[in-house]
Formats: sequence, C-alpha cells, structure tokens
Amino acid sequence: MQITKQLAIFLENRPGMLARVCDALAEAKINIYAITTSDTVDHSVIRMVVSDPRKALLLFEERGTLVVEDDVLMVDGDNKPGSLAKMAHKLASAKINIEYCYSATSPDAKKGLLILRASDPRKALKVLNS
Repeated sequence: MQITKQLAIFLENRPGMLARVCDALAEAKINIYAITTSDTVDHSVIRMVVSDPRKALLLFEERGTLVVEDDVLMVDGDNKPGSLAKMAHKLASAKINIEYCYSATSPDAKKGLLILRASDPRKALKVLNS
C-alpha cells in the first residue's frame, strides 16, 4: 500500500479521445496501472495511475490538455469478500472520507488493485497500515 499520483485528464466527450490518450502514453512508453472514466454531456474525465506520472503530466500539458494531479492510495489487496468493507470501516472510524475508489480484479486472482481517494491520504495510509 502506498500513496501515489493520479492524473485526471479532462477531454471532449466524443469518439476517439481515449484512443488518443492511450496512443500518447504508449508512444512515451508509459504503462497504465489503473484507469476509470466518467462523463457528462460535453466532457469526460479520465482518471488514471501510470508508471511515470510526472512524464505523463508534462506530455498532456504540452498538448494543451487540462490535467489535475492528486494523491491517492494504491492498495494491492486481497481479492476476497469483506476486504473493502474492512478498509472502509477503519477509515470511517478515523473520520476519513472515501471520496471515490475504483478497482478491477480477475475472479480467480488472489490479489487486486484498488485506487482510493481519501480526504486525508497520509492519515488514511497510517490507519490502513495499523
């Protein structure tokens, strides 16, 4: 479990935009560890954790793309029922809000990757490691 940087990229909500983002990262040899997208009528937000966030941030800023960098927790956790509930209860008891989280895990995997944005990432890390 560690604190890492997440990039939030704001783009027009139209076909091909995610492909362009992924092409740019691939050309720069930057790997995507986690990704989620959300949309509104006129724009989409792509949140991602990548292998080289500083390089990716500069890449998108050079292209005039709005990018916001945030601290998030990257949790390599157990893939079993109740794992997230246990973390959520610990954070709630410490009065730390989970602003959002995302993950995906293969059904047969022993471990899964969770990205969690907390109201206080450093305190959340301490609480979850205790």
